[in-house]
Amino acid sequence: MSNDIRVQIRAEMQAVFPEHEALVAEFYGMQEYHLGWRNRNLQTESADPGKLLRPIMTLLAAQIVGGDVRHALPLAAGIQLLHDFSLIHDDIQDNSDLRRGRQTLWSIWGIAQGINAGDGMFVLAHMAIQRMYDVGVPAERVLDVLRRFDRAILQICEGQHLDMKFEGDCSISQSAYIAMVTRKTAVLVASCGELGALAGGGTDADANALAEFGLHLGIAFQMQDDILGIWGDPAVTGKPLAADLARRKLSLPVIHALAHESADGVLHQLYITPVGDDRLIDAAIQVMNQSGAEQAVTELVESHYQRAYAALSRVTVVNHDAYAQLHALANGLLGRKV
Repeated sequence: MSNDIRVQIRAEMQAVFPEHEALVAEFYGMQEYHLGWRNRNLQTESADPGKLLRPIMTLLAAQIVGGDVRHALPLAAGIQLLHDFSLIHDDIQDNSDLRRGRQTLWSIWGIAQGINAGDGMFVLAHMAIQRMYDVGVPAERVLDVLRRFDRAILQICEGQHLDMKFEGDCSISQSAYIAMVTRKTAVLVASCGELGALAGGGTDADANALAEFGLHLGIAFQMQDDILGIWGDPAVTGKPLAADLARRKLSLPVIHALAHESADGVLHQLYITPVGDDRLIDAAIQVMNQSGAEQAVTELVESHYQRAYAALSRVTVVNHDAYAQLHALANGLLGRKV
């Protein structure tokens, strides 16, 4: 999609922010900082907003079934705001100081204000979707979208619960991990397809097919992230080699390798060693390589891509250009290096 669509998505997100008194300007300014619209002094700037894959996918899903982009733009804005709300809270729960190369919201304004700013963005996401009614989407369809949206959010919260629960547990199974990332990551991508189709006036069958497409695409996307977290080229990713090992992140390749190593092995020893002590990293990378973890996870990635494409093929296509763009978007994520 063109840069013009990205500008429209941002404009729709900005339109949700209400007029407010100067007394609460900082509350909204913090949220705009997180979105890349302001610097830490709350002066206007334009920082990297990320790939905007989710709102773009939402708009393409609406177009594929013959819908009007104007009807889906409020939904696209709401989905991106929801995603950013989750990142604000993730950064707090993960104690992360950086996001997209900038200081995280909470690390500047504190945990309590960070939680409150995230809560505000959660509400703005819903207000964005309510704007669908203002651009001509029937009220009953807007209500259906909001119901499904909230159901997805609850699953995302389930996924975050599992992610925190699994932290440091080297006995986590592959199936438990996939159940977690399905909820935490893939469900929102599935919602882009499902809700985008509904916003575009598509049938339930088309919405279900696009939801399945998004679900498998989201799972594959996270698995590809896991591969890059171990074997990504630092010159491309901007992160150290095996960054996930340094963070002691229990990603899918690590879970695979742990399952193929004894409890007193190098990888197990690394994961009970405090973060910051990297003496075992090189040996752990060798264990990862010997376990066949990269190939095993790569095969799973390809399997989920194939399932995504199979679901996409079931959609009744009205706009073939949008279909080609969505297919190309998925292709571009397969085997990505960053």
